[in-house]
Amino acid sequence: MSETCEIQEHSLISSDRRQFLKTAALAAVTAASAPTRRVMAALQDTPGDRKALSLYHVHTDEQAYAIYWQNGQYNPKGLYHVDYILRDVQANELMPIDPRLVDLIHAITNAVDAKRPVHVISWYRTPQTEKILRNTQGDRARSRLHMSGRAVDIRIPGIPTLDLHQAAVELNAGGVGYYPVADSVHIDIGRVRYW
Repeated sequence: MSETCEIQEHSLISSDRRQFLKTAALAAVTAASAPTRRVMAALQDTPGDRKALSLYHVHTDEQAYAIYWQNGQYNPKGLYHVDYILRDVQANELMPIDPRLVDLIHAITNAVDAKRPVHVISWYRTPQTEKILRNTQGDRARSRLHMSGRAVDIRIPGIPTLDLHQAAVELNAGGVGYYPVADSVHIDIGRVRYW
């Protein structure tokens, strides 16, 4: 009889341990998928929603708050404000920034629950500015996507750069580069790739 009780107790302990491990594993999976749910929620805007970006250009000290989407369509005036902040300041030339890039920046800021403006580190550049950068920085400055208004390097004060990088990766919407030394993240709407 005593032997039977020990076997039952052992069986109960094993069962409790298995249940605990299952619960712990489920909790870990849930915690790991939380950013993905945040990112997915950030993308689910209804057509009537207003979308806005708050941008700060780190080299010119210029700021813009742009309502770039309103009443189910892109707002040309808001997009112009984005284009202006992201212009090539060396050549003082504007390039219409691809609205998909603007949407991607917006989705990332929502995913990380940004409370402060997006700091723009690298933006649109003309072929002339690109050539100057390549002469001073080598191939690492080379980017056709920056020259076509489809790439930007950013940081957001108060948000760890690694978190910003992870949110951008989870969106799976283009290229994402992580630059810890420069404390910035490259995002573009080219093919999906990470570095």
